[in-house]
Amino acid sequence: MARIKGAMMTRKRRNKVLKLAKGYYGSKSKLFKTAKQAVMKSGNYAYIGRKQKKRDFRRLWITRISAACKMNGINYSTFINGLKKAGIELNRKMLSEIAIADPEGFAALVEKAKAAL
Repeated sequence: MARIKGAMMTRKRRNKVLKLAKGYYGSKSKLFKTAKQAVMKSGNYAYIGRKQKKRDFRRLWITRISAACKMNGINYSTFINGLKKAGIELNRKMLSEIAIADPEGFAALVEKAKAAL
């Protein structure tokens, strides 16, 4: 009986990696060994990046809220504390959107937060 060497599956596996490495610089997109290393590294970066994206957006929202709070004569931590005591449960994403789109509405929230303190 003939021995099966698995050339088809090997080629398929290599092509899959090379397809993922398409557009990489130099030999990283042409040679299997370097392409495999580059794909593994880029996969790690992508995994880490998905976590960092959440952190970065939260930082952006907090910065926006803080800037809007300063315009209304209160600091960020006092504002958040006041909202919690007032029983207003809005997440930071929504607060930052309100601060940008509706400054009057945000000012009303600041007043409620100040009153709760």
